[in-house]
Amino acid sequence: MSVTLSAAAARHINKFLAKRGKGVGVRLGVKTTGCSGMAYKLEYADDVDADDLVFESQGLKVLVDPKSLPYIDGTELDFVREGLNEGFKFNNPNAKNECGCGESFNV
Repeated sequence: MSVTLSAAAARHINKFLAKRGKGVGVRLGVKTTGCSGMAYKLEYADDVDADDLVFESQGLKVLVDPKSLPYIDGTELDFVREGLNEGFKFNNPNAKNECGCGESFNV
């Protein structure tokens, strides 16, 4: 079981954490919502919570709550630029379908 970061995602996260002046990595999870059933949660993490599962990737901590892991196990978080747009992209092998906007998925 693991969740990883691409090199591009790690560079972006490191820049942001340096600008903030604090943080240990990112916290990933899922919530029930959206047109396909589940949506990703992504936030910068300042501390490791007692119930967090901790994965090390590209020198950063990726924190996942135990309830979300079955839905995002094996996911790689990437940071992509497409034309004038840029943002994080979840490469999730568990996702069977995604909505048209890419904000939600189902397994």
